[in-house]
Amino acid sequence: MLELFVVLIQAHSKFFDCRGYQHVGENITKGIPDRHEAIDCYREVNHGMYGALGEPMQGSNVWPSNPGNFKKLMEEYVNLCTDLSRKIMRGIALALGGSEVEFEESIAGDPFWVLRIIGYPAATLANGEGMPKNDIGCGAHTDYGLLTLVNQDDGITALQVRNKSGEWISAPPIPGSFVCNIGDMLKILSNGIYESTLHRVINNSPTYRVCVAYFYETNFDAAIEPLDACVQQTGGMKRFEGAVYGKHLVSKVLTNFIY
Repeated sequence: MLELFVVLIQAHSKFFDCRGYQHVGENITKGIPDRHEAIDCYREVNHGMYGALGEPMQGSNVWPSNPGNFKKLMEEYVNLCTDLSRKIMRGIALALGGSEVEFEESIAGDPFWVLRIIGYPAATLANGEGMPKNDIGCGAHTDYGLLTLVNQDDGITALQVRNKSGEWISAPPIPGSFVCNIGDMLKILSNGIYESTLHRVINNSPTYRVCVAYFYETNFDAAIEPLDACVQQTGGMKRFEGAVYGKHLVSKVLTNFIY
């Protein structure tokens, strides 16, 4: 997996601020550079597709020529993840008291998506004593949309999530499975029944770590409000203000990089 990532970086060129290759330290969380490199791909946005809201996201993904089948494989991967995420959301809709296609009929009939291929360098050594220090590969944050499917390198535990007690606990990779994070839009829709997952990455391993994160979102221009059924289940009061997904995403993207 590492070899593929290195080839991809060598073949890929930056073509737009929020797309393409991000070198180590270029991505920031709350103003602090993250110790990872990544290639970011988004569902392609044509000129004028979402009016002024979509202008910062306009552009096409540029795929490397080496390996030759990479574009085809990643597009197939995105399609499979989209289908899986849709099925998960159907189960969540039923659990929240709605119809199976509740979200597809209202806010996710034409879902946006983001794909990040992320590489975390091996741990550095503190004070030359051979002990790894805590290098923050990605600072604590929540994801922006509905669900995130995280495909982790086997054998390297680096992802951490914060539990209700405020403790950071590891999410070790389980071969053949994804970690599924809940995002900000699902928190709003469920009026807090589902909480967006606060998580971070610290690679204390002597091995370079790669993960692929697929983000399943609402329609880009969807206006998100707590569902009435969820409001009733949580005491009759809306706990969160509404949000337009695309505006929320753009506000994050425009503050996520050092430039």
